[in-house]
Amino acid sequence: MKTIHSILFFLILSSSFGFSQASVDSFLKPSDSLNKPRRNGLVISEIVLASGTLIGLNQLWYSDYPKSNFHTLNDNDQWLQMDKVGHIFSSYQLGNYGAQALKWSGSNRKSQLIYGATLGFVFLSTVEVFDGYSSQWGFSAGDIAANASGTALYVSQELLWNEQRIVPKFSFHTTAYASARPSVLGSSLSEQIFKDYNGQTYWFSANVHSFFKQSKVPKWINVAVGYGAEGMITGKDELVNTVFFSEKQRTRQFYLSLDADLTKISTKSHFLKTFFSVFNSIKIPAPTFEINGLGRVKFHYLYF
Repeated sequence: MKTIHSILFFLILSSSFGFSQASVDSFLKPSDSLNKPRRNGLVISEIVLASGTLIGLNQLWYSDYPKSNFHTLNDNDQWLQMDKVGHIFSSYQLGNYGAQALKWSGSNRKSQLIYGATLGFVFLSTVEVFDGYSSQWGFSAGDIAANASGTALYVSQELLWNEQRIVPKFSFHTTAYASARPSVLGSSLSEQIFKDYNGQTYWFSANVHSFFKQSKVPKWINVAVGYGAEGMITGKDELVNTVFFSEKQRTRQFYLSLDADLTKISTKSHFLKTFFSVFNSIKIPAPTFEINGLGRVKFHYLYF
């Protein structure tokens, strides 16, 4: 789920190394009309990056497990659907990257939506095909539906409002569950961020000013609704969970919190606009109300 936003950001920085700040800002400024060298360079870069990622996955991940005939897997009841929300988030963010990158190249809005916003769906669905040929996993229709939902969330908002008023975001905190099964939930912090569903929270962050244009609320203020879960050592085997944490139950968690839309912060610097765009996928820590599946309410002074 590591977003390509970060890769793009560092590629931009490295390609601009040694330039003056004015040159960097000029480079990052979206073109007013189609800039074919930018577009062609972008397309080539995306193809190389996506191909390299898929080849790397095949060699470093799938090669450790036996191949099989193409088969499906119904995993919709696993991990309290945290993995499905993760697919929505990833598909949306990759699509957002694709659309914004084409906007930077000066491509028209139709191209941004058709070829850019669908980047997440195409890439993640290709990975899903790889799963279908691995004996360890299988092609999941639920994952495909989640991928499509993330893409649809981006495209529908562009068509309806010509802006992104509701943005999927991500936050993470470490949990004790990872130490119980580090091979599955991660043995290091970097692994746990991607593997430990117990510590992940996915948010739908809505910009208040976008819905209430006449209000005096600062343009960057958001209200976020989050979803998380805990008590999970495996996808759905509660017996294993009981062995490690007898006092815990697999529990859904729902959150209400404040957030910030970094892209709404006013600045003339295209460098800062790019920086804010990259990190706008992360939910900022803030006071948060939580209600879990058992009906218990909790207030966090600062929730990560």
